[in-house]
Amino acid sequence: MKNIIKTYLVPIAAIAIISISTFSSCSKDEYYIDGGKANPKFDGTVMQYLESDPKFDTIAQIVKLAGLEETFTKEDITFFAPTDEVVRRTIGLVNTNLPNLSGRLNQRLFSANKDTIKVLSDVPSSIWRKYLLGYVMKGKFVLKDFPQLDPDLRQLFPGGFYFGYNGDLYNIGVVFNSANGVKYTGYRQLSFAFMPDPSNPSNRTTGAVATSDVQPSNGVVHVLALRINDRIGDSITDYNSSIFGMNDDFSREVILSK
Repeated sequence: MKNIIKTYLVPIAAIAIISISTFSSCSKDEYYIDGGKANPKFDGTVMQYLESDPKFDTIAQIVKLAGLEETFTKEDITFFAPTDEVVRRTIGLVNTNLPNLSGRLNQRLFSANKDTIKVLSDVPSSIWRKYLLGYVMKGKFVLKDFPQLDPDLRQLFPGGFYFGYNGDLYNIGVVFNSANGVKYTGYRQLSFAFMPDPSNPSNRTTGAVATSDVQPSNGVVHVLALRINDRIGDSITDYNSSIFGMNDDFSREVILSK
C-alpha cells in the first residue's frame, strides 16, 4: 500500500479551468479546447480511467478499500471526482506549520494522543465508502444535462437539485461565465454543491469543476477543482470543497473510530 503522505510532482493547484465541453460556442453541442476538437470518450471503465491518471492514484486505492470497485466498473455512474491532493490536504502531516487546510486530520489525531493516518487502510473501509459515495450519482450526466446556475441570481437561475448515490442532496448547475465584462457569454462550467441539511438550502459547500464530461464506458467523470480563492471564474468555491467529504464530518468520524 502506498503511503498517502507523498509529494506530488505535478501540483494540482495550478489547474487551468479547462472543460472538454465548456469551450464550445453557445449554439453548438461539440467539444473544443483552444479551437481544436477533442474526444471526450475514454476507452475503459470509470475505474480504469482513475487507474490510468496519476492524479487519481490515491482515489483509485480508496475505491478498492471502500469495496466499490464493482460500482465503478459495472454500474452507470456520474463521478464528481476529487483529486489525490484533496485527500493529502485532508489527512496531511503531523506538526505542520502549514495553513489550517493542510494536516488537519493527522494534527487533530496527534493532539488527541491517537494513532495518526500513515496508510489509507488506517481509515475504516465503511468510512471511505460513505464519503466517496458522496461524490457519486446514479446514471450518466454530462454538462449539457444540467440547468443554468447563477450564484448571484439564484432566484432566476437556481440550477437543479439531485440526490446522490447515498441519498445526499446536491445543487448542481452550469455557470455561464462572463467574457470581456459581458455576462453569460464566456465558457460554461459546472458547479457542484453538497447540501447536508435539505431543510436549510443556504447551508451548502460549493465546489467548481475543473474538467468536465470525461466519458468512460460506464459513466461520466467531472474533475473537481481545488479551491484557490472564493471564486473560480464566476463560480463560487468554499473552503470545505478542498476537504475530502466537503465538510468536517469525515475527519470527525475517523477520530471517533480510533
